[in-house]
This record gives sequence, C-alpha cells and structure tokens, in this order.
Amino acid sequence: MTGPFYPGAHCAETPDKPAVVLAGTGEQLTFAQLDGSAHEIALALRDLGLGVRDHVCVWMENRLEFLQVAWATHYAGLNYTFLSTRLTPDEAAYIIGDSGAGVVVVSDGIEGDRLAATRDLVGADVQFVAIGSSATDPLLLELAAKHAGERLVDPVEGSDLTYSSGTTGRPKGVLRPFTGQPLGTTLVPGRMGKAFLGMDAATVYLSPAPMYHTAPLRWSMDVIALGGTAVVMEKFDAEGVLAAIERYHVTHAQFVPTMFTRLLRLPEEVRARYDVSSLRAVVHAAAPCPRPVKQAMLDWWGP
Repeated sequence: MTGPFYPGAHCAETPDKPAVVLAGTGEQLTFAQLDGSAHEIALALRDLGLGVRDHVCVWMENRLEFLQVAWATHYAGLNYTFLSTRLTPDEAAYIIGDSGAGVVVVSDGIEGDRLAATRDLVGADVQFVAIGSSATDPLLLELAAKHAGERLVDPVEGSDLTYSSGTTGRPKGVLRPFTGQPLGTTLVPGRMGKAFLGMDAATVYLSPAPMYHTAPLRWSMDVIALGGTAVVMEKFDAEGVLAAIERYHVTHAQFVPTMFTRLLRLPEEVRARYDVSSLRAVVHAAAPCPRPVKQAMLDWWGP
C-alpha cells in the first residue's frame, strides 16, 4: 500500500470532498478544511508548549471539532488520549496525570462542577483549553485562528495513547513506540480495512459509537487517511443508523452487538422504510455477538 495517509494528501485532487460529516445535522468538513484546521490547531498546541512526543488529553463528546482536534494532535507528533465523557473527576484526573498530559482540550459539554473538580485534582501545571464556549479557559479555535493559513514545517506522526476500561484496578495506558516517521506514513487498522473490507477513497464509513473509544477513532481517522468519508453520529439511535445509511450511502460501518440488538427491536415497518443496499461490509467488535443476533442481522442485511 502506498501513501501518504492523512487528509492533506487528498487536497490536490478532492479538496471539496467531505472528509467528516455529522450524521444528524449534516454539518461537514471538506478535506481542505480538515487539513487546514489540523495545521492551525497543531500550531496553537505548539504555542501552549507542547512539542513532539508530548502528551495531550481530549475530553469531548461527538461533535464536528472532534476529528479536527484528533488530526491536529496527530500532525503535531503528539501522544493523544481521548477521555470518556462519562468519567468522574477522580477517574479523569488519574488518566491526565498518568499520561503526563500537559494540556487538556475540553468541550463545553464537560463544563461545570465536574470540570472544576478535575482541575483542582490535577493542579495548576496542566493547562485547559476549550472547544465551544468557556468563561474560564482559552478557546482553542481562537488560538488556532491566529495561525490562519499557516502550516507546520515539520509534521511527524503522532500516536494514540489508549487506556483500558479499568475493570481490574486503575485503567492501564498502552503507549506505542514513537517512530518519528513523516506525517502520513502509517495506517493502523486501515491496512485490514483495505485488504479485507475493500476500504478505499470511495468508502463512506458510519461511526455510531462515542469517538473516544479506540475503534471508532482509529477507523474514522484511517478512512479519512484513505480519502474516504467518515459519517459520525452525535449519539447512537437505532432508527438514526438506518436513516444515515440511506442518506449518506454508507458502505462500511462498525457496531457492538448491543447495537445490533437495538436495531433488531425496531418495528418491521420501520426497518423496511430505509434503503441499506449501499452497505458492503459491517464489522462487530468489543464483545462476543450471540449467534441468533448475528444470524438475524445476516438475514436482514445479507452476508
């Protein structure tokens, strides 16, 4: 497989093609917009003192800015950790401290007492910047706007620093070795997606799960890296899945078995209302899929 694999690699041929689409609202970012914002946000993160191989945590719900920030941290060569929006202050503070994050990017969906308590726990050495509106923290996109039109001169591959769910003691971080490779060198799950699932620049990938999970984040970034489009649901809704597949002509998607169960519980007349014939491959992961559930999905969506 030849690269490079990152949004900017597709700007010459398809600058106006959607790279990211929010399923519910239809808001989108083109490849040119995503690449430009990634450079500008990366430069803003450099202004905050983050250098290559430093750590950043991102704490936000599914929204248009999510993949902007994800690609920016990747362009900047950072180790990036996305925090569950369900974490308590103690749980969030532990991961922020354990990862060694110097900056936390937080959305206005996390504002309030929970953020204030987390800030107290991590101490003054950690900087907080906001996505959305905040009365207390600098706004990351305003910092990025100071670099409008500028580009990094030394982009290198960043890496996601993922954490376990913490079912046995504290969550455990898994840090991959730093390669120092030029931006766009690697394609992690995308190798499997391209080889076995036929993913390419024509792929339209539906991500129905919270993006802070490893699989939705990696699959979405790799589909974009291949030149395809990531359609992100703000939150899971069974009928909304079918509507998104029909509206955006989704070709690939990844679910957990519980989502299959909720899809199968839809009334037959609702299931029959939507055209899902664009689907080419569907992956299920994260838990064993009961045989009857999988067979019912095969009977509905095909092999």
